[in-house]
Amino acid sequence: VQLQASGGGLVQAGGSLRLSCAASGSIFSINVMGWYRQAPGEQRELVATITSGGSTNYADSVKGRFTISRDNAKNTVYLQMNSLKPEDTAVYYCSSAGVQTWRGRHNYWGQGTLVTVSS
Repeated sequence: VQLQASGGGLVQAGGSLRLSCAASGSIFSINVMGWYRQAPGEQRELVATITSGGSTNYADSVKGRFTISRDNAKNTVYLQMNSLKPEDTAVYYCSSAGVQTWRGRHNYWGQGTLVTVSS
C-alpha cells in the first residue's frame, strides 16, 4: 500500500490550497483517512480525519477554514484549506488507518507535502 500526497505549495495569507492523497494497492477498505502536519521544531499534530462513513474531526485551529472529504471508490482523501494563515505553514502528511488488505489490517503514512503561507 502506498499513499501519494499532492497539492502543497506557496500561497499568500488568506489564500486557498487543496491537498489530495490517494492510497494505492490491493485495498479492500480503509477505516479512517486523515491529515496531520508538522511545523519546523514542532511535533506532528492532527489536522482532520474522516471515517469511511463520512464522520469528520477537526483540530480547533482549522475549524471553519479547512474541509476534509474522501472518495471511497478512489481511496482518496482531500483537504480543502481556505483562509490560510502563516501559522498553517508545515509539512502535511496524509494517513490511512485500518487499511484492510489480504495481509490484514494496517496503518500507513504518506510522504509529506509542504505548505508555505506567506504573510
